[in-house]
Amino acid sequence: MKLKGQTFIITGASRGIGAALTMEFAKAGANVVLGARNKGALERVREAAKGLGVEAVAVAGSAADDGVAQQLVKAAKVIGNFAGFVHNAGILNAGPLVVELPEAQYDEILESNLKGGYQLARYSYPNLRRQQGGVAVFLGSGAAEHHIPGMGIYGVAKAAEEYLARQLALEVPEVTCFIYRPGIVETDMQRQLREAEGGGATALRPLFQGYKAQGRVLSPEQSARALVRILGGEPRKFHGKIATYSDA
Repeated sequence: MKLKGQTFIITGASRGIGAALTMEFAKAGANVVLGARNKGALERVREAAKGLGVEAVAVAGSAADDGVAQQLVKAAKVIGNFAGFVHNAGILNAGPLVVELPEAQYDEILESNLKGGYQLARYSYPNLRRQQGGVAVFLGSGAAEHHIPGMGIYGVAKAAEEYLARQLALEVPEVTCFIYRPGIVETDMQRQLREAEGGGATALRPLFQGYKAQGRVLSPEQSARALVRILGGEPRKFHGKIATYSDA
């Protein structure tokens, strides 16, 4: 897939994998429309991307918000050559068991991971269908399949998000849609897991501290670079499937 001169929406772009993805897209010559709730951090990433000679627009807010999702797509259309999106945004709220998790945190997890992806698809897909192509990438997780105390609702959200991606691939086959599982990546989420509190802490802390001690944790840049390589190659072979860091 050609990346240079194309325009992509990236959510969760203010830090971690999202910020790294922004820079990798920009290095490949792609324009970016960036979404995240942290306006200051998002603006810094936008400026860094723009410094690489591409168009970069920031829209502060959650893609789960109808108005924000519409703004993201509108900005991509204004730049031109809108080619798709990467839904990277997500909240974990690690530590509490399911029955300990406050309702507000439950809502945060489902809205950021699942509803944000739904809203992006809802407003992006009509444009991508009209041009008979484009790409939609949803960041998945092994948590969608593996049950670990202290991150249960995150697993529920990721399982639903991955189902959403497969359903979109089935219903709108002309848009390449796949799940990207980024691996174990050094982000704020990883730090949350290593320092977890609550009923799941005794399971989470040793597991994720062990990954760090064993050197199994990737940098955001490594994981982002892998996804951009996949997109710049033959992403269609992953349509309706899961791609991982090692597939690059």
